[in-house]
Amino acid sequence: KTLLLTGEEVHNQDRHPQKSHTLVIGCDRELADHSSDPQILINKVNLDNGMTFLAHPYEYDLPAVGEDDISWADWEVRGFTGLELWNGFSELKSVARNMTSLVRYAFFPQLIPHGPLPQTLAKWDELLAAGNKVVAVAGSDAHALDYRAGPIRKTIFPYAYHFSTINNHLLVNRELTGDIDADKSMIYQALSSGASFIGFDLAAPTRGFSFTAENETDMVSLGDTLTLERGATLRAQLPHHANLRVIHNNRVTLNLPHADRLVQTITEPGYYRVECTIFFINKQRGWIYSNPIFAVKGLKRKIF
Repeated sequence: KTLLLTGEEVHNQDRHPQKSHTLVIGCDRELADHSSDPQILINKVNLDNGMTFLAHPYEYDLPAVGEDDISWADWEVRGFTGLELWNGFSELKSVARNMTSLVRYAFFPQLIPHGPLPQTLAKWDELLAAGNKVVAVAGSDAHALDYRAGPIRKTIFPYAYHFSTINNHLLVNRELTGDIDADKSMIYQALSSGASFIGFDLAAPTRGFSFTAENETDMVSLGDTLTLERGATLRAQLPHHANLRVIHNNRVTLNLPHADRLVQTITEPGYYRVECTIFFINKQRGWIYSNPIFAVKGLKRKIF
């Protein structure tokens, strides 16, 4: 009873070092032929009603094992669906800066996740503040490596670890039915509209998180747009106590330590998003990152 939907990570293999990897989802044909020009690739995907996410937009190199920095480099592109805010496996390169720490994290992968890179969060806020609707997703970037040394055999970074760690939680209107076309359409709609949040579920389950905004007549949730009349109210509910922050137009407007809920009155247009950190294995780590709710004055359901 697992629904498997396939996509493709496209990049120009003739480019050295590799840059600008693009996650392509929801297309029914091969598009890697357009990898040499990210803007053309994005345009082709849009023509097919697919989605494009900029993969691991900021990354580190890892000289200890010959890994290059394969960040996104073509920031002049337009029309992409979103970006990969938190990449679970790519984060290894930012925390393991030498062979000693790499071995440590290989045997204790639960120590790897700290949160999205500050550069990635800053770029996302920059894009949102400029009026772009940019959806944030997470990626396991799952790689299970089989290690053998004589009689010793160990799977490093097993898939069970990857899939229980950093996940996308989609808000949908119904349960899966088993109808592949209907289920796929529902999931792709949630992904493309930003009706989702990122959760570090290994630290604590994030199921049950909600973030809404309401005025006198409407209530909206992640990825939606609300009209500001005389104001509106933001509400968030967390499944556990955590440190909670509200970000509005690239500025922290509320910071609540050890909270499990939020009620905040708003009057200014723009985007509002929530991020939470939680104490896990001796330090504060990123836990929940919501996609934004957009507030506008005058016109209902305006799309940014």
